[in-house]
Amino acid sequence: MRITPRQLPLALEPAGGFSIDDFVVTAANRAPFELLEAWPQWPSPVVALVGAKGSGKSHLAAIWAAQSFARQFEPGRLGAAIEAAAQGKPVFLEDMAAGMFDETELFHLINTVRQGKVEFPSCALLMTSQRRPVDWDVALPDLASRLKAVPVVELAPPDEILLRMVLAKLFADRQLYVEPQVFDYSVNRIDRSLEAAVQLVQAVDRLALEKKSRVTRQLVADVLSKMYQDVDDKDCSAHMDTQGAFLF
Repeated sequence: MRITPRQLPLALEPAGGFSIDDFVVTAANRAPFELLEAWPQWPSPVVALVGAKGSGKSHLAAIWAAQSFARQFEPGRLGAAIEAAAQGKPVFLEDMAAGMFDETELFHLINTVRQGKVEFPSCALLMTSQRRPVDWDVALPDLASRLKAVPVVELAPPDEILLRMVLAKLFADRQLYVEPQVFDYSVNRIDRSLEAAVQLVQAVDRLALEKKSRVTRQLVADVLSKMYQDVDDKDCSAHMDTQGAFLF
C-alpha cells in the first residue's frame, strides 16, 4: 500500500551529514555517483543531475561541490555564476526549474563553461532538477538547443536495499539498535525517498527517548500513524494480540 506523508513539523537536518562518508551507494545510485566522482573527466563540461525530491540529489551534488570546490549559486543569480565560470571555477546550480532563471543568462553561462573548459580543465557546470532540462519549457530557441545537448544522469527513487541501508546508517548514527523485523516493517511502509527515511528516524528517536523505550515495531507504528494520513489498520491489526500489543 502506498501512503502519503503529512506535512510534519520536523526538522530535516541529516543525522550524519552531506559528506561522502555519509552517502550510501547501491545499484540504485551507483551510476550517478561514479559519474560525479569522475570529474573533471566528464563527457561534457555541463551535466544535469535529475531525480525526484528525496532521491539524494542534494547530498550527491554536495559531495561533488566539496571535491571540486564548486561555487553554488541560486538559479536567479546567474550573472554571478557567469563571472565565476569565466574564471574557470566549477559552478553548481540547485533545484533548477522552469521560470526560475533568466534564459539568456543561462544560455551565456552554458557557453562560458564550454569555452572555459578549453583553458581551465576543471571548469564545469552541474545543475540539479526534478525534471530533465529538455522539459524546462524554455522559450529561447538557442537555449533549448543547448539544453537538449546536456548529458543527464538520473537518480531513481531509492530501492528497498538502499532504503534499508540508509535506515540502518541513520539509526546507527543515533546509536539506536533496531531488530531486522523492524527494518522490514519500516521499509515496507515509508515513502520511497531518503527524506522519508530521515523523518522516520528522527521521529522514532524522539519517541523512544520520551517513552524511555527501545525501538520496537509498535513504536515505529505509532510514529507512522502520525507521519502518514492513511494507515493500513488491517495490516496493523494482523500483528496484534487480543490485548492490542504487537507480536514479535
